[in-house]
Amino acid sequence: MTTAGHAYELAEALLSESLPRRWAHTQGVASCAGRLAPLVGKGAETLEAAAVLHDVGYAPPRVDTGFHPLDGARHLRTLDDGVLRLVANHSFALLEAEERGLRAELADEFPLLDDPLLVDALVYCDMTTTPDGGRTTSEERVSEILGRYGADSVVGRFIRRAAPEIHASVGRVRSAADEAGLAL
Repeated sequence: MTTAGHAYELAEALLSESLPRRWAHTQGVASCAGRLAPLVGKGAETLEAAAVLHDVGYAPPRVDTGFHPLDGARHLRTLDDGVLRLVANHSFALLEAEERGLRAELADEFPLLDDPLLVDALVYCDMTTTPDGGRTTSEERVSEILGRYGADSVVGRFIRRAAPEIHASVGRVRSAADEAGLAL
């Protein structure tokens, strides 16, 4: 099993110096995953490890295709299958992969994890965390991404397509947390 501690070591080595803002975002996403631990139960360690590793594909030595979910997962191939599949498919990456002509490649190498709660939980953590690691809403996060990349960019086209799914995932996690009496 891939531990969160091991994931932190890997991510920090890849992101902290070369991409400090991305590292701050990663730490915020991981902190959110820790808050969701009671909700995801036995999947808590997998969620936290994936949260810590979800953006390692941005690290300069790991960039191959330029599509960070795929590049990151390929770098992490020795880790647990659940962590790999969450990293590769985080935040509706299949939609962005389609924009980049990489959908079949991503889907074949790293099929979507068959655990809707863990998938939604990682979307929630990523899409309610600012680039600097603070808390935000999914609506504000989608707007921030659009502003940063531009509406006509690959990322802009992807995020507009993914926005309804992102907001639905966030809503499902909030509902599940409310039902469990968990304050987010």
